Amino acid sequence: MRLPSNFSRRAFITGIGGATVALPFLPSLLPRDVKAATERPRYCVYVRQANGCAQADNGEPERFWPVELGQLTTESMSTVDAERAVSELADYADKLLLVRGTRFGFPGNGCGHSGGGNQCLTAAKVSDDPSGNLSLAMGESVDNRIARELNPASNPDPLTLYAGRMAGYINEVLSYRGAKDLRAADRNPWSVYTKIVGITALPQEVAMKIKARRTSVNDLVREQMQALMSKQDMSKADRDRLQIHFDAIRDLEIELLCELPSDADIMEMEAQQDYDGADELIQTITRMQMNLIAFAFSCDYTRAATLQIGDGNDGTQYWIDGVQLPRFHQISHRIYADGSEGDPIPDAQSKHHVIDREHAKLFKHLLDRLQALQTDVGSLLDDTVAIWCNDLGAGVSHTYNNIPWVCAGSCGGYLKTGQYLDAGGVTHNQFHNTILSAVTGNLVEDFGDPELEPGVIDAMIA
Repeated sequence: MRLPSNFSRRAFITGIGGATVALPFLPSLLPRDVKAATERPRYCVYVRQANGCAQADNGEPERFWPVELGQLTTESMSTVDAERAVSELADYADKLLLVRGTRFGFPGNGCGHSGGGNQCLTAAKVSDDPSGNLSLAMGESVDNRIARELNPASNPDPLTLYAGRMAGYINEVLSYRGAKDLRAADRNPWSVYTKIVGITALPQEVAMKIKARRTSVNDLVREQMQALMSKQDMSKADRDRLQIHFDAIRDLEIELLCELPSDADIMEMEAQQDYDGADELIQTITRMQMNLIAFAFSCDYTRAATLQIGDGNDGTQYWIDGVQLPRFHQISHRIYADGSEGDPIPDAQSKHHVIDREHAKLFKHLLDRLQALQTDVGSLLDDTVAIWCNDLGAGVSHTYNNIPWVCAGSCGGYLKTGQYLDAGGVTHNQFHNTILSAVTGNLVEDFGDPELEPGVIDAMIA
């Protein structure tokens, strides 16, 4: 017996007030015939940085990629590559797959940021709009295709998240249901959390107690938790996995409620382009959203997620090591601090490199969370491909060439990790075809615009 590809291993327990908690994948709960018939679920998350990276371009030195193509080791990334941005991921050298040498297939039509964002996960043409920033992609995004093919019917959409300001010129750019059908992203980690664990239907007084930290979702399902833990056919490994899962729920509640702004503050961030608190919170909210992605994968809430950090031309003034940098957008263009007049930003390329390293550290946080969640055969990271991407190549020229793809996790052994490779200038639909093949378990060669050359990047495949 072969079950459909969108068969869900997700299980739930329901407690007081209708509180529903999704459980992690527990082999002990599967019927014997299902255990033998189903393949392990695979997951994919794209984390997008804006403004390109500080790589060799237009006379500037290389500060992003490793020194040499080939095998990656923790030692080489910590020593030879120590000055490169990706060295922040040295602890995961054997789980990394770094891919340079892909390009976007179509011009950006008026605004490089909009065109890059539109193509990043769609590999589709950009709609003809003279204003540029209002242009849209003419096809679905890779996360939507994964969710459409693999998610259960009860939750057909990918998890679409956002961290940072929305300045209004270009906001969301990543997730498309289809041509010109851009999906809105969720900026509020608390609302994401409540959807995943199913507490939106609780009575108002119970929900308020949870928000005030006077009770936990775990308290509402404690009796069911204890009954589940005491099942005679529950393996020790599954009991341990459940305990980690319930601890993660409590940790998420504490983290969200202690550090997340109020709903009024979130609304103020949306309404005011220059809200001071948004820039100070962007790293914190990014880590919260990453925690929720790992949690959502652990209970099979979705098979695909995206996290957009910053708006289309990210103007965040990042706080790094106690120093607030100029706006990232201006840094990436190497222009004046106010965009037109005044003193040039000193050593803008080095500042861009510092921001690249900060994004690498944030990506490592996601890898740490995925690695910490254990499955029956390894870690959740082993069943996942997590991708740190960009909607431009190099910062200084805002090129559509040499788009960086930093992957972690083999997606169940499909991807060849521990290496840094050059794809040779192919259009990036072939990168997405390879990722789709890894996640779905079937060879995919047709993603993106039909004018682009089909195929996969063979060197990525184990």
